Amino acid sequence: MAKSFDMIVIGAGPGGYVAAIRGAQLGLNVAIVEREHLGGICLNWGCIPTKAMLRSAEVFHLMHRAKEFGLSADGIGYDLDAVVKRSRKIAGQLNSGVGHLLKKNKVQVFMGEASLPAKGKVSVKTDKGSEDLEGRNIVIATGARARELPGLEADGDLVWTYKHALKPPRMPKKLLVVGSGAIGIEFASFFNTLGAETTVVEVMDRILPIEDAEISAFAAKQFAAQGMTVLPKTMVKKLDRAKGRVTAHLETGGKVSTQEFDTVISAVGIVGNTEGLGLDALGVKVEKTHIVTDPQCRTGVEGVYAIGDIAGAPWLAHKASHEGVMVAELIAGQDAHAVDPSAIAGCTYCNPQVASVGLTETQAKEQGFDVKVGRFPFIGNGKAIALGEAEGLIKTVFDGKTGALLGAHMVGAEVTELIQGYIVARQLETTEEDLMQTVFPHPTLSEMMHESVLDAFGRAIHF
Repeated sequence: MAKSFDMIVIGAGPGGYVAAIRGAQLGLNVAIVEREHLGGICLNWGCIPTKAMLRSAEVFHLMHRAKEFGLSADGIGYDLDAVVKRSRKIAGQLNSGVGHLLKKNKVQVFMGEASLPAKGKVSVKTDKGSEDLEGRNIVIATGARARELPGLEADGDLVWTYKHALKPPRMPKKLLVVGSGAIGIEFASFFNTLGAETTVVEVMDRILPIEDAEISAFAAKQFAAQGMTVLPKTMVKKLDRAKGRVTAHLETGGKVSTQEFDTVISAVGIVGNTEGLGLDALGVKVEKTHIVTDPQCRTGVEGVYAIGDIAGAPWLAHKASHEGVMVAELIAGQDAHAVDPSAIAGCTYCNPQVASVGLTETQAKEQGFDVKVGRFPFIGNGKAIALGEAEGLIKTVFDGKTGALLGAHMVGAEVTELIQGYIVARQLETTEEDLMQTVFPHPTLSEMMHESVLDAFGRAIHF
């Protein structure tokens, strides 16, 4: 006889396991199905292990700057295997933590491959056979995987995906990174800091193309100063693979040139994990490998929801988690607000860091706002100078008529932490006057946020 549940979640990533826990908190009988790792890609092969590796690179970089701080450090080096081992240990620790939380909240876990043979039914293929489950509500949170373009397929030796880059078989000497979104730039920053001769190609007209153009340009200059080569408006037409080397055919402005590398990282986007679920037969609509949903993650098939990466952009863990909470609350009969994509921040943990929320300056103008823009450079902030991190920029975009904060964009040290101040401001619908009257502590990097607001209305003090 099939086991019956109020809610069955397929996928235990940051969307799925959070949905399961919230559902259990609300008194639902919940099951979760995971085919590989509790915590999903984010915890095991994405957000967390990459940040652990980037932290190692950051410390390595600071060690080389010891003299600036009146310190001395000799024989500076690194052990790549040890860096990776630390990263994997942290991922393992958090993976165990997710298991503990699910057990604590009495969520029943099924490890195996899920499919939906009929409405309200889930079949789980496990190592021991198969398990049939029934659920009044089913939440699909199967996530996504790296997109592979023809000719750029990963082989784990010469051409890597993010998974290979997290457990690299060697330290690249001459590295090509294809794609300059968050994943590509983070790995470019990591390996470049450790000494790889790094080139980044981007088919769009600038790197970090979803960011504000001014922030992208600032970041590009910093990367160039670190020795990184950035090639915008460039497409990889072909890769010729030979023993120990790859010849890349790069097209820029209609002209094709070749360069030789020993390693290529492909970071050209993601595709949703929709295969094998039985979505077509169930009537769940899929477009461009992602499930189509309404603002509250309903698929159009009664009792079936989709959250996180499988439900489309923005492809961010915090968006998935928030959707998981929302869906669990809807299933439990509570009122739940739809997630507003414009209120979700993006963070890129390269050096320098990049963070943003809301509309860019260009987007605000295109939407017809009477735009007022404020800027404040890190060089004008005492804490930034004291930290030795004087390269950066805070940019704010306001509606000049209402004073509403339309967007905020940052590049520099610790901006992935600073951005939360503007997120809260947008959530509370604060105006420029509210932000101007807020007292920011001194000396802090956050003072730059205040100054950027003041600058938008011609009132900056320290610049």
